[in-house]
Amino acid sequence: MKKLLLISNSTLHGSGYLDHCAGEIKEFLGEIENVLFIPYARPSGMTHEEYTKIARERFKKMGYNLSGIHEYDNPRDAVKSAESIFIGGGNTFVLIDGLYKNNLIDIIRKRVNEGIPYIGTSAGSNVACKSIKTTNDMPIIYPPSFEGLNLVSFNINPHYINPDPNSKHMGETRETRIKEFHFYNDTKVVGLREGAILLINNKNMTLKGSTGARLFKKDGKQEEYKQGDSLDFLLS
Repeated sequence: MKKLLLISNSTLHGSGYLDHCAGEIKEFLGEIENVLFIPYARPSGMTHEEYTKIARERFKKMGYNLSGIHEYDNPRDAVKSAESIFIGGGNTFVLIDGLYKNNLIDIIRKRVNEGIPYIGTSAGSNVACKSIKTTNDMPIIYPPSFEGLNLVSFNINPHYINPDPNSKHMGETRETRIKEFHFYNDTKVVGLREGAILLINNKNMTLKGSTGARLFKKDGKQEEYKQGDSLDFLLS
């Protein structure tokens, strides 16, 4: 019974950390009391302690106890005993490097496939996918692999922004970058706008949040989805 909540962003303009998705998180976790936080993405160069403090305070407001994986003597044992897992945003390359170097890829995959809830925001959503090749982040370090946790059979581009026809910016758009990805890869990509969330419950996936998403395929076709739409077909 696989359960995932994949969120595009931790903070939405005009609100605080996780405010826009707090209701979804509470409904998703339900009666669970304890959350294991993996702070390896380290946004803006934060220490693991600083990042965990922010997450702990926010989850406490929602009624949950949160502990950082770095607070345990053995990270693998922490995952083995976890009731739920939350992986926050930051730099996806730094995050996946930490997961590989701490030998956590297989044990997280195993626990999630066994049914413990997994929450990801931004980079934490990226690593849940087949690979991190559609992240927006700079490769500031060189991880052992670009392969993700493979909890779903597609990729995500978080913070997706539609091309602006009135923009004078001459650089590549997100759409262009995803097309470049599809020149070499077959994996479908969900462009998850800020404020959008994917709720996965076993073989069912629903688009939640307020902003919708765009699906990209290797053949160049694009499909638009809105809040409440079923995306079950992406899990097959």
